[in-house]
Amino acid sequence: MAEQESQLVVGAATVDITIVLVNYNTCHLLDELFASVVRATKGLSLQLIVIDNGSADGSVEYLKSSSYPYELIVNKENVGFGRANNQALPLARGRYVLLLNTDAFVSEETLTCTVAWMDEHPECGVLGVKLVGRDGKLQPSCRYRPNVANIFLNKTGFWMLLPFVKAVDDMTWAHDAIRECDWVPGCYYLIRREVLRAVGLFDPRFFMYYEEVDHCIRVKQAGWKVFFYPFTQVVHIGGESAKSVAKISKIGRQISALQVESEWLFIRKHHGVGGLFLHAFLVVLADLIQLFKDLLRWRGWSLAMQNLGRSRSALSILHKTRWGQVPTR
Repeated sequence: MAEQESQLVVGAATVDITIVLVNYNTCHLLDELFASVVRATKGLSLQLIVIDNGSADGSVEYLKSSSYPYELIVNKENVGFGRANNQALPLARGRYVLLLNTDAFVSEETLTCTVAWMDEHPECGVLGVKLVGRDGKLQPSCRYRPNVANIFLNKTGFWMLLPFVKAVDDMTWAHDAIRECDWVPGCYYLIRREVLRAVGLFDPRFFMYYEEVDHCIRVKQAGWKVFFYPFTQVVHIGGESAKSVAKISKIGRQISALQVESEWLFIRKHHGVGGLFLHAFLVVLADLIQLFKDLLRWRGWSLAMQNLGRSRSALSILHKTRWGQVPTR
């Protein structure tokens, strides 16, 4: 369970923004992360909450010795991204709550301009921003809702069959205007306090992946909107915790299994039993199509058969989740 330490209370009883950081084996990024947050504060009253999710890289020792102001929750094991963020809610005192990845570095104006924009637009429940890599390359920042059709088309590449279906990560438009969207990534995820009171935060069934998709759906169902804001950017490295898992414990392959599991849970929750069985059929069909593609391209029988192995693994996970109803961890 969690060992909770309150090192310093920042600001008044209510602050402008509560920033929640879930750290998992990213000690090497924390100095840069905290420095970027401090530069971006610019007069906003701030509460900083850090949840360490069972790190094995010295993160807890670093956090306990750090001079940065934060409130610390230490989990003895990795409870998942969504559940860890949920732990911060009883402590949060901000008019807004920002979920920020430890591998996402805000620009100096990011906090002030996004908070100001949400102050001026009360219809906005969740706000995301433009995400770029270290190289400045644009990352998916304003996304469409996943469904049975676009997941299948993404796996097979057969977009010409259903050209009207939107890809989850449609990058073909200029990311230079404010835009309403289905969901925004959780690496910079600014939430209005009233939203949290009304719908809560993440469904704890999602250990990792799909938790922000599900949350944005619930936010929109409750009457708020989700927006993409392009006039500031966040440098997002991406995959640092996943890489550390592979390096430290040699179980990085579990990451893809967790993504498959969350996909089953999401489809069952939002598309019902019929959608779940259709998705299962299309998962197998997509892997069969890829198998035949590999054989036609002379890539070798063993490589082609890996596609059937993926299907068997996905269906095994489906069975373990009791047909998309419960998580496996």
